[in-house]
Amino acid sequence: MSRETRLNRMNAILRELDYPTTPTAASTACEDVTLVLAEGETNLGDVIRRSDRESFVSPEDLSAEVMSLLPRNAVGEPFQSEGDA
Repeated sequence: MSRETRLNRMNAILRELDYPTTPTAASTACEDVTLVLAEGETNLGDVIRRSDRESFVSPEDLSAEVMSLLPRNAVGEPFQSEGDA
C-alpha cells in the first residue's frame, strides 16, 4: 500500500521510525511514500537512499538530511514568501 504526503507533513512519517536508524533501514521503511513537492513529486525512500550519512539520531536529523537532498525548487520559488503582499 502506498502513501502520499505533502513535504510539510513528512515529519509525521519520519516520527514513525525507530531511532537511531540507518539510511538503508529508513529508505526501506519509506519506500512506499510519495512526497508531493511544490513542483512534482518524488519517492521518499529514494531520496533517503542517496544519503551518505551512517545514521540518523532523530526524526529532525533525518528531515534535515532529506531537505538537503531535495532540489531547490522542491519547496517553491526561491525568495518568495506567501506572507509578502
